[in-house]
Amino acid sequence: MDYIVRELNRKNIPFYRLNTENISAAKCRIGHLHIDDWSIDNISGQDIKAAYFRRPGSPFDKLEQHYSSNVSRYLSLEWHAFLKSLYGRLEGKWLNSPNDISLAEDKPKQLLLAKQVGFSVPDNTITNDVIPALKLFNEKPLIAKPLKQALIEEESEKVIFTNQVENLELEDEESLKASPVIFQQEIAKACDLRVTVVGKNVFAVSIDSQVNEKTKVDWRKGGELHLKHEVVELPEEVKSYCVELTHLLGLKFGAIDLIRDATGKHWFLEINPNGQWAWIENQTRSPISQKIVEELISIGESN
Repeated sequence: MDYIVRELNRKNIPFYRLNTENISAAKCRIGHLHIDDWSIDNISGQDIKAAYFRRPGSPFDKLEQHYSSNVSRYLSLEWHAFLKSLYGRLEGKWLNSPNDISLAEDKPKQLLLAKQVGFSVPDNTITNDVIPALKLFNEKPLIAKPLKQALIEEESEKVIFTNQVENLELEDEESLKASPVIFQQEIAKACDLRVTVVGKNVFAVSIDSQVNEKTKVDWRKGGELHLKHEVVELPEEVKSYCVELTHLLGLKFGAIDLIRDATGKHWFLEINPNGQWAWIENQTRSPISQKIVEELISIGESN
């Protein structure tokens, strides 16, 4: 959010930043007279013309400083319910509404719509059944990746990266049935691409993932390797696919992962409706924060 704050300050645009982890320290109210009948401290609903939902924090940790864990969990759920209602009062003002973000995180739906708009989509099956997984495995090389959560929260957090499926047998039935997995045709990459869509603006960056064995399947494994990022110009039809898919999902912002193969063909992997982009701006000077603020200004002018 600091990039957005900097851009808002540069344009001398007044704003209010709600850090939701601190919500319990504020005086809050939601009324029933009209949609803008709410307030947080000295800010009222009528003051807000546009809104950007980024990475909201939970109030639990702050509450636990004053209450027992059980009471803090109860209070945290009450605050989440309050915030959910508050977010609803901002419908029509969001860059991406929390509800649209949640609906757009549906990866099977993403793949369906990506195919519909014209993207090339790798063959895939999402299953906890070894039989369809084996069928695809016997036809082509596969990768496996999580359907939603890429993090196991234990004493030490574990990140689940995309991995090659080197072996799959009927005997894997028990381990596979515990949870559905995305099995997807592995595409031989020339490079990975991160495409950031803001309104009708498209910022495409190639990530040189194939220079290191560690990052060939999943470039995120190379966080410490400083992979080369380069601004690239996508074919017009691919750019149009990116914008159309983003808008079909009810979004004004999307972070899209593509692959370019050795023939120059572009393949769709997924879209993150609330994905990170600051590192792209930092490495390539792409004016993403500027375009986000311009989009927020446009939303504000229509309200």
